[in-house]
Amino acid sequence: MPRYFTLDEARQYLPAVDVAIREGIVARRNLELAEKDHDAQRERIMFSGGMTVDHEAAQHNREKRDSSAAKLKQLLRGFDQIGCVVKDLDIGLIDFPALYRGKEVYLCWRLGEPDIAFWHEVEEGFAGRRPIDADFLRECRGDSQL
Repeated sequence: MPRYFTLDEARQYLPAVDVAIREGIVARRNLELAEKDHDAQRERIMFSGGMTVDHEAAQHNREKRDSSAAKLKQLLRGFDQIGCVVKDLDIGLIDFPALYRGKEVYLCWRLGEPDIAFWHEVEEGFAGRRPIDADFLRECRGDSQL
């Protein structure tokens, strides 16, 4: 069962979410680079018949890959513990579930935005973002208000 946030509750998590999403972007980039290096090493080994294996480089790459993957998993668990939803790690898109007139919606924030200023219905996604207005503020509920 999801956690539902008020706008103020979601805003309280923004500093931590901002840091975590930035760390997640770096960890994912490092993981992708390590995987590319691994693939390139494997290709070189195949073309050389396995005769020229740089074991130290392979070990270093494996450690980098493993640590990046572990960091990414840790950060994603942290988002789950908060109750927010990572929609797109590459651009830093995060949704906070909320209730608007009894229906589940998302408070929507993207890395670089100074505040949570938009919401959208679950089915609409980012393209359906709407500005938070006075009506939304009156009708938005979180778990603490149920």
